[in-house]
Amino acid sequence: MKRKEIICLLAGCLLFLTPFQSQAANLPDLLSIGMVGTEITGAIEAGSEDTEDAAGEDGAAGDSSVLDRTLGNDGNANQTFEKEADRTGEKAGSGQNAIDADQEGTSAEGTEEEQKEGNGNPSEKKENRLQDILGEAIGSGTILESTKTEMEYAEAYEKAKNANWGYTNLGIANVDNNLNIRAVAAEDGKLVGKLPKDAACEVLDSDDTWAHIKSGKVEGYVSLEYLLTGIPAKRKAQELAVTMARVTTDSLKVRAEANTDSEVITLVPNGEELEVSDVEGDWVRVYLDDEEVFVSAEYVEVSAELGTAVTMTELFYGQGVSNVRVDVCQYAKEFLGNPYVWGGTSLTKGADCSGFVLSVFKKYGISLPHSSVAQAGSGTAIKVSEAQPGDLIFYGNGKRINHVAIYIGGGQVIHASNPKTGIRISNVSYRSPVKAVRVLHDT
Repeated sequence: MKRKEIICLLAGCLLFLTPFQSQAANLPDLLSIGMVGTEITGAIEAGSEDTEDAAGEDGAAGDSSVLDRTLGNDGNANQTFEKEADRTGEKAGSGQNAIDADQEGTSAEGTEEEQKEGNGNPSEKKENRLQDILGEAIGSGTILESTKTEMEYAEAYEKAKNANWGYTNLGIANVDNNLNIRAVAAEDGKLVGKLPKDAACEVLDSDDTWAHIKSGKVEGYVSLEYLLTGIPAKRKAQELAVTMARVTTDSLKVRAEANTDSEVITLVPNGEELEVSDVEGDWVRVYLDDEEVFVSAEYVEVSAELGTAVTMTELFYGQGVSNVRVDVCQYAKEFLGNPYVWGGTSLTKGADCSGFVLSVFKKYGISLPHSSVAQAGSGTAIKVSEAQPGDLIFYGNGKRINHVAIYIGGGQVIHASNPKTGIRISNVSYRSPVKAVRVLHDT
């Protein structure tokens, strides 16, 4: 191709591009927010590549065909830009006409607002226009904008925290009976508590051998070999969580049937927990040791909970408390968590309430009958308020005795409660005591 022909070709291209450039100059707002710019730029870039290919095949004809495809079949650049803007506006929810209309609407509204607020910042008006085009907040806007109150956030946090039964790093005792809790991370460390089978704890820290835990009132170290943590602990907890009813009134009446005409079996103090069997409308069926009874749903809070550790703090050696009394209580504690079996007398394989008591005292040469009613007739009757560690506390259905426990001091008793909980420690007033008996005559 001769030099003169090349120059003519370039001049012709410039003539075609002049209206293109002129119209593009009128679209600063569209290009600045990236709505039309991307598509038109992409079309131009694609056109450039096609131009090279077409020019290689058809020479000057390639330039004309590319511009036709880019600008429209009629070669009118102005019409093409209007089509491109309209088409882009349909995709992005706007276009040049939409923005112009928005600007007109904003101008009228903005003038009124500016007169009221005295604020005519152009950049703020532009942001408002963009927000109107986009509609609801997107991206970081959805994070920064929130209608939740501080209390709602606090409630959400508590729900998240309690989703793991109140534990941040849950641990579950994976043993047959009890997991020893020691004061230091050593096998000869002082025993400070016991984590019964399937009981839960908070794992504060751990290494390859020991875990530093806290459960109930006990804090210490347990062998990591016998502790479930992480996902296995959560799965186990889902199986073990027991529904409990916490008493919210000063003295809750426990009734034999689910109505106010039924006899009152006993009274349970504020804060005590009863295991739930079922919820029946306005009444909650609960376990009272090995009996099923009823309490008013109005005066309890029902929730799912996991068992916790029991303290092994040494008993107070005060006036009237002999070494043998302390030894009886410590011996009884060795069987915490062991099973409840109706009619049983085995401290390891299973015992009922009176079977547990007779087997503990048998070691100290004291023979007792296998019946809570009969045991209540043994020894010397005393006031419940006078009970010392090693004395027997009796409970009943009304005044009829049907359960016995060993007082261990500190306002607590140890007893074989029911098939679900086995041998456990409870507050002496977890139900109303009806009698106390002393069978250890050592003072």
